[in-house]
Amino acid sequence: MCEKDHFAESVIEYEARGLITRRQFGVVVAAGVSMLLPVDAHAQQTSERDVEIKTPDGTCDAYFVHPSTGATAAVLIWPDIFGLRPAMRTMGKRLASSGYAVLVVNPFYRVGKPTATGATPIPEMMPFRKGMSPAGDMSDAKTFIAWLDQQPQVNKSRKVGTQGYCMGGPMTFHTASAVPDRVGAVASFHGGGLVGKDGDPNSPHLLAAKTKASFLIAIAENDDQQRPTEKDVLKETFANAKLSAEIEVYPAAHGWCPPDTKVYNEPAAEKAWARLLALYKTALA
Repeated sequence: MCEKDHFAESVIEYEARGLITRRQFGVVVAAGVSMLLPVDAHAQQTSERDVEIKTPDGTCDAYFVHPSTGATAAVLIWPDIFGLRPAMRTMGKRLASSGYAVLVVNPFYRVGKPTATGATPIPEMMPFRKGMSPAGDMSDAKTFIAWLDQQPQVNKSRKVGTQGYCMGGPMTFHTASAVPDRVGAVASFHGGGLVGKDGDPNSPHLLAAKTKASFLIAIAENDDQQRPTEKDVLKETFANAKLSAEIEVYPAAHGWCPPDTKVYNEPAAEKAWARLLALYKTALA
């Protein structure tokens, strides 16, 4: 679900809650909304750079960030409908400071480089989805993970993690099935369309059996209310595939994780973040 009402930044709301002034909001956006994320204790120093990755369909712009020293496990992040933007860069950098080499990609590179935030109206983003497909996701996943494996900051003896938000949820399933021998952990946060309609041969959940990963599925409360049987289908799917999976409905609205959305819910987002780190600590060891 990527409905308009769930993705509209509200400066007025932040002001009313006493979290930020209108002037501060402009500074936050310019700084990559880092002020809206808690600071982790024991955070490592990181290095970052913008990169371009050649794919069979063109050139993808991306953000690569990693601990300043050493080589560690890699993580591929698929953004939500608003794409590669300051909020996603900040989240990627935070993950890198926890000890991972992180690649955040522009999933819309076939069409262009949108400039968006959580305040951008959904209809403005839909044209960028032209040309996207499960086959394209899988092709991209192979390319991106191969690129990561070429970087000296990546320890290839460790498995790769992949996480996605909203539309990025299904893309994590595509990734794990495309590179099953490399992907050891999959995390979907308020993923949209993980279970397709009955009989849909392209439903992402059907790919679980082709993977070798451990899964974390964090579901928004309002998504669950609209599709109450989806979590049960997912549980049955993972059980049949004999895969480890943590599936939980969070008391938060669709889109609660990125800090630049109106529905950002810090307590729920921090819980999801803690579960993500726990997953990676175990599955990418």
